[in-house]
Amino acid sequence: MDQKLRPNNFRIKAIPLVFTISISPFLLSIPTGSANGSDQSANINPFIRKYISHNATGIGESKQLVFATHKNRSSVFVTIHTLEKKNGAWQLVFPSFAGSIGEKGFAAIDQKREGDGKSPSGIFPLGIAFGYYPSVATQMPYRQATDDDYWVDDVNSEDYNKWVKGKPAAASWERMKRDDDQYKYGIVIEYNLNPIVKGKGSAIFLHVWKDRKPTAGCLAMSEEMILKILAWLDPGKKPLIVMGTEGELSTMRSP
Repeated sequence: MDQKLRPNNFRIKAIPLVFTISISPFLLSIPTGSANGSDQSANINPFIRKYISHNATGIGESKQLVFATHKNRSSVFVTIHTLEKKNGAWQLVFPSFAGSIGEKGFAAIDQKREGDGKSPSGIFPLGIAFGYYPSVATQMPYRQATDDDYWVDDVNSEDYNKWVKGKPAAASWERMKRDDDQYKYGIVIEYNLNPIVKGKGSAIFLHVWKDRKPTAGCLAMSEEMILKILAWLDPGKKPLIVMGTEGELSTMRSP
């Protein structure tokens, strides 16, 4: 579109009026504005576009969205999309990329249970970031995970679905500093946190994907992409994550 019109050997003096009349409609048809922004909006997945239009209340004031979706409930692989609202229009941030979810796929909405190997479906706030280093490049609230940090998944514990300091007096928990580096960088997905309901699932994170394997219920992606997302997220823009099969999420409607 930026190339100039350069008619070769055109004898303007022979038909100047005809030339002017014929080219004017073409000039009037050239679009104005930001082509880049328009392209980003136009390339949004049709399902995501429809979901946003049907769930305006649930999305609320959020200006940053992460979608992790697929069409096959039994699949453990998802496509992840990142969007930001600018000047009233949703635009893609990064090209879509792959990730993995629970080894048993997605649970139906409100059907996630502790230990079922499934990832929850729905729309959830993105909470604190965490990792092994004292700090990372992010605007999100950040907490360093050390050898003395644990997340409790014992449904009978008062600390169920909480990050605690010091080895907990609970029947089961997981270390926040793992030997396999899956939690080298992460973000808490605020599922079953406000309020906490015992038995509905715990420790749902966005974390580093290792060996392209499914998770126990979290959402995993490459270290490269999680670092990009950490740098992009802004708590002032109230980031949310939408997770689930397209079929399941299609049943959601804001009141």
